[in-house]
Amino acid sequence: MPRAATPAPDLREQVRSSARNLPGTYQMIGEDGEVLYVGKSKAIRTRLLSYFRAKEGEKAYRLVREAARVEFQYEPNEFAALLRELHLIKRYRPRFNVQYRRDPNFSFLKLSRGPAPRLFVVRQVSDDAATYFGPFRAGRRIAEGVRELNDVLGLRDCAQTIPMHFADQVELFDIERTPRCHRFELSLCSGPCAAGCTRSEYLRMVELAREFLDGSGDEPMERVRRRMEGAVERLEFEYAASLRDRLIRLEMLQEEFGRLREALDHLTFRYLLPGVDGDDRLYLVRRGTVRAEMAAPRTKRQRERADRLAQEILQAPESTGTMVSTRKVEEILLLAQWFRSRPEELERTVPLDAPTPPPPPRRRRRRSSRGASPRDGAGISVAPPAAPAL
Repeated sequence: MPRAATPAPDLREQVRSSARNLPGTYQMIGEDGEVLYVGKSKAIRTRLLSYFRAKEGEKAYRLVREAARVEFQYEPNEFAALLRELHLIKRYRPRFNVQYRRDPNFSFLKLSRGPAPRLFVVRQVSDDAATYFGPFRAGRRIAEGVRELNDVLGLRDCAQTIPMHFADQVELFDIERTPRCHRFELSLCSGPCAAGCTRSEYLRMVELAREFLDGSGDEPMERVRRRMEGAVERLEFEYAASLRDRLIRLEMLQEEFGRLREALDHLTFRYLLPGVDGDDRLYLVRRGTVRAEMAAPRTKRQRERADRLAQEILQAPESTGTMVSTRKVEEILLLAQWFRSRPEELERTVPLDAPTPPPPPRRRRRRSSRGASPRDGAGISVAPPAAPAL
């Protein structure tokens, strides 16, 4: 039978006596000060005590045995705890937080950097200088649409390590370049590896792809339509049918990204949440990220201040397409999941440009069973007492 974890008894006892069942975050910290793990809960005390019942072989078992102390901080609500957890994980990168929870069905389109950028589907967003579009769920349909987009515009899909040789690139010797794949021979790639195009010509195709994905351009579909109409005039019906299928896949890609733009725009509002001990909070959200947080305005002056701040956020320049900053991806996914799993929470929201809603009625101030305010103890650090000096 698996053994239960056996941490220092003083650590467990101090958690039991000091932690309260309130929303918040906690950090498991090792002997050397390393943050081993960051978590959140809407009931901190219950969650922390559950670690001490972990069985051998479980991650919680290892955590309890390696942790020298536990720090926890209360938050006014579960949503605030979720945001705080995300920021702490991104700050400390704890080794027991293998990956911030992300829906594995989400994908992104990545437009790489370099002299001849590539456009392809990825599951992860990296902290690089690439451009990302998303997130989206229809991974297979998106991949098919991107393949058609690459073929129509002649964008390469070869490895990033393949050297590029543009037609306007000055070379000491005349060298006949051989394309690295069959796509150039099939007129599906402009051949930047074999001097098949100039660099400016290739980058123009990249820009057309970017405009198509952001909803500001339709050139790829127009190209296919023109080819299809020409094939019909030449009575090449089989070729016209293949172009029709290609057009359908591009239309599906366009529709998918249209839905994504709409979804991001819908994640723009004021979100008023009641909090523990009357600490109600107002969150100003734009395109899936929290731009400002404040105590729920209760006076006319406070509401006017919130209205001014909301207008500043709305008027700030920002892309209205599907391109996302790598710094914002995790928060967008977090908010999308929060409201998707709790649709009733949308009833607490109003448009960002609407007047600030009145705060919820003040609830009677609670006292904990131990005679202290539930907000007492925020930022507590719990650790076994130091051993006496010898």
